[in-house]
Amino acid sequence: MLTIVILDYTPLSKRIFQPLGDQKRLKEINLKYLNKDWFQVHQNNQQYNEFPAIEKPKAVAADAAYKTPAITKYLIDNEMTPAMPYTRPCTKDGFFRKHEYVYDEHFDCYLCPAGEVLKYSTTNKEGYREYKSPKHKCAACPFLSQCTESRDHQKVVALHIWQEYVEEADHLRHHKDVKPIYAKRKETIERVFADAKEKHGMRWTTLRGLKKLSMQAMLTFAAMNLKKMANWTWRAPEMA
Repeated sequence: MLTIVILDYTPLSKRIFQPLGDQKRLKEINLKYLNKDWFQVHQNNQQYNEFPAIEKPKAVAADAAYKTPAITKYLIDNEMTPAMPYTRPCTKDGFFRKHEYVYDEHFDCYLCPAGEVLKYSTTNKEGYREYKSPKHKCAACPFLSQCTESRDHQKVVALHIWQEYVEEADHLRHHKDVKPIYAKRKETIERVFADAKEKHGMRWTTLRGLKKLSMQAMLTFAAMNLKKMANWTWRAPEMA
């Protein structure tokens, strides 16, 4: 059974596939499954039939850019297993890492390495709960240079309201059934990029301007999608 995952699908008459900014994904990310009523191959030859229907995917393999709370929540809530890689902490050298700030679920607060309490302050528009340290205590803390570079001597730790879904995706990447799924990404997704560069002239361009380059990319990947559709719908002639 052939399974395809399409992120942010819109009708081909309007748009081809387009990556989304992280702030828009909460509302705009939309996984849909191709239905045979959407596409129909119009050919006089009777060996061509309607475009085959594709069922709901059981797993989705994606790179680290798609490992966001919104996407992992959508996949898990819709019973699709996320197969995503490990992401390294983005902490400067010489500073405490996030896991060194211990979260207390009962009191809903963080404890810093010096033992001070970071209390909940607010939830920002991107869905992150902010926990802030007391300024007057942090100003005299011996670990201040390893904690924050803030001018007001205040440490802020952010925790997304859907963080448990990201943690579940991290846990699933160790599962024996998920590892081979992510391994197939280099054979499928990365191969598309390689074909675009080697066979369709996407290694460099002779055009200038974002509009012209966008048009070239859209036409290139539209042609590649048409080739895939032709391969899926082609049937070998029956021997007499």
